[in-house]
Amino acid sequence: MHRMTRTILLTGFGPFPGARFNPTRALVAQLFRSRRLAFTGTKPVIHVFPTCYAAVDRELAALIARHQPDAIVMFGLAARTKHVRIETQARNAMSPLLPDADGFTPALGAIERDAPTRQAGHAPFRRLLAAARGMGMRVALSRDAGRYLCNYAYWRAIEAAAKPGGPRLVVLIHVPEVRRAGRHGPALAMLTLSDLARTCEAIALAAISALGGTIPGSPQAHRR
Repeated sequence: MHRMTRTILLTGFGPFPGARFNPTRALVAQLFRSRRLAFTGTKPVIHVFPTCYAAVDRELAALIARHQPDAIVMFGLAARTKHVRIETQARNAMSPLLPDADGFTPALGAIERDAPTRQAGHAPFRRLLAAARGMGMRVALSRDAGRYLCNYAYWRAIEAAAKPGGPRLVVLIHVPEVRRAGRHGPALAMLTLSDLARTCEAIALAAISALGGTIPGSPQAHRR
């Protein structure tokens, strides 16, 4: 039987060395409460990975098996960037110089031996870009998802999309740091979580639209 309700898996990460606060945890929680997402009839599922390779290996496969998501939109922190990045590719690379939250550092330079150096994500990237820029924030497409956990999870999600019955859409969004209450100085120039959530909500809605869903406020919605 065809499933009438689509499922979108929205994932973030916890803290990691060098980033005691990861805004993606709060971001996916805010997206879960989005009324606009609810109005599409799509079921949102959120998950925050511990920033550990073992956790991604253990939890991502279990999430996909349990929820059978039509789309996976992953969010990760890129603290050195000042804008939102829509990652179009995952790199077959891990860095032994970057320990995860458990202190583990990978020994291999590649995620998979004898595999391509890159895998393309599964998404209409320019459509997502246009939706995000419509919120007035600086957003760009990126071909370098790094060599850390965000990239690793993206690679594994793309692998899952290639399997029969896997998700139809997989994309990674790198976000900058956000301003937190009580912080002063240069941090005042940074985005707020609400700013970020509006832009990422637009990306999630565009992803749902790409699956054939109806977006509230769109011409299709008015014709219903």
